Amino acid sequence: MLLTIINILGILIAWGVWLWLVGRPFSPSFSLTLALGGSLIPIPLVFFGRWLLDRQPSPWRAVWVTTFVHYLIVTPLGAAIIEASRYAQNRHAWLLPLPEWLGLGIMLVSGVMLILVIFNLALKGLGAPFAIALTRVVATDWMYAWTRNPMILSGFAFLVGLGLWLQSSLFILWLLMVVSPAILIFLRVYEERELEIRFGKTYLDYKAQTPMLWPGRPKT
Repeated sequence: MLLTIINILGILIAWGVWLWLVGRPFSPSFSLTLALGGSLIPIPLVFFGRWLLDRQPSPWRAVWVTTFVHYLIVTPLGAAIIEASRYAQNRHAWLLPLPEWLGLGIMLVSGVMLILVIFNLALKGLGAPFAIALTRVVATDWMYAWTRNPMILSGFAFLVGLGLWLQSSLFILWLLMVVSPAILIFLRVYEERELEIRFGKTYLDYKAQTPMLWPGRPKT
């Protein structure tokens, strides 16, 4: 019951922050600060969460720590995406000489993939890609047979498409140089350890057989 209340509060706070940002026309310099800060704040939180996991590596504790870590990371990262998009819209330097339809096409394809991954995780992992319903088993079939992180891959592709649609090389550079390292640190330092604690040998075997990000044939 308490965990449910925390999830509801976390969702309300995250959405409240994002809606507040959308309704506030900040200056380009402030948007840039939020875009960078919101992307970098999760990094120390990841290491702190890993420290909490290793202090008492039990499945029950992993669920609680992950619930807090997810909201503490997703809230500033969502804010960073909002402000990076705003900054890209307000800056007309370094425009990419590419048609907008290319970005829209990538967003459409990756958006569909994202929806399919959510269904994949719900049916095979018995959960959702977030703290509100952590998976109860390791999803190893369908998309998860080819990569351990199809959700991250689809989401990142969607943001690349957004940057191309905005024709913003600055947005793409932000994704590659700031967001990508933060995501990789989260996956390597926190998420893999958390899944090892919750699922043990089942996840370790899956990890040894399946690529981390770029899709490939699973090892047999």
